[in-house]
Amino acid sequence: MLDRLNKNTQVIVQGITGKEGQRVTEFMQSMNVKVVAGVRPGKAGEEVLGVPVFDTVKAARAEFPEALVSCVYVPPQFVLGAVKEALNAGIKLMHIIGEGIPVKDTAEMLAACNEQGAKIIGPASLGIVIPEEFKLGQLMGTENTSVMPGSVGIISRSGGMSSELANILTQAGIGQSMVVHVGGDFLIGTTPAEVLEFFETDAKTEKVLMVGEVGGGYEREVVELIKTGGFTKPLVVFLAGAFVESLPQQVPLGHAGAIIQGEADTRQAKIKSLEEVGAKIAEKPDEIVDLLSVVSSQ
Repeated sequence: MLDRLNKNTQVIVQGITGKEGQRVTEFMQSMNVKVVAGVRPGKAGEEVLGVPVFDTVKAARAEFPEALVSCVYVPPQFVLGAVKEALNAGIKLMHIIGEGIPVKDTAEMLAACNEQGAKIIGPASLGIVIPEEFKLGQLMGTENTSVMPGSVGIISRSGGMSSELANILTQAGIGQSMVVHVGGDFLIGTTPAEVLEFFETDAKTEKVLMVGEVGGGYEREVVELIKTGGFTKPLVVFLAGAFVESLPQQVPLGHAGAIIQGEADTRQAKIKSLEEVGAKIAEKPDEIVDLLSVVSSQ
């Protein structure tokens, strides 16, 4: 679904009349994204930042049939219903910022998407940026100069690190093909391995920077993808959370996905397995620029 995102992509914002809905609309418009419609029951006929509001996603798509992407900016308890409504109206890609969505609801959303050939970016995601071309969500806000067009794809579990590392690369003159914040929840709709599969076929992407963390099994999926030949381009990895392994077990951390369930989920185990399949590991963010330069010259 990521290959559908470009300067011509039309976006619907579910929950556009709320504070966050208005803010994400403003952020996307700052990159000239075609936000063609908003949805909020009972608000049909109104406008938000020049965008017409409809009662339902179905009504919005009747007016804008080419809009197959939506941003879901509603309270966590209403996200499942909003996703089902979008799916029933034919939406194929949804971005969800909401955190604290019940795992049961997320599992139900993902199952429904699988049945209908749709994908979710998130939950707990700030979105996607294609420099100078497209923004889905509110990643980097209106600081669009933090990114520049280029050949490095970025995948991150952390929204803050997505923006910070893109800015570091930009300041070093290294452009990005796409920046994807997949989200920090325990269950997410688009995994790092799935984004790597996209980058493998993306002509603009020559190498990838991936930001992972302790806990969870998403890095193991990446290792298996590389082992089976599903991703062959140079990969630099920064694993956040080195301090975690010095803490007592069961200490709660910020990301719901940062749950260490066994030895394979520890930072050192992940580093070992990633190095074994050829990934270059940055121990500190300061090393990332140099490592990207090395792998690009191989």
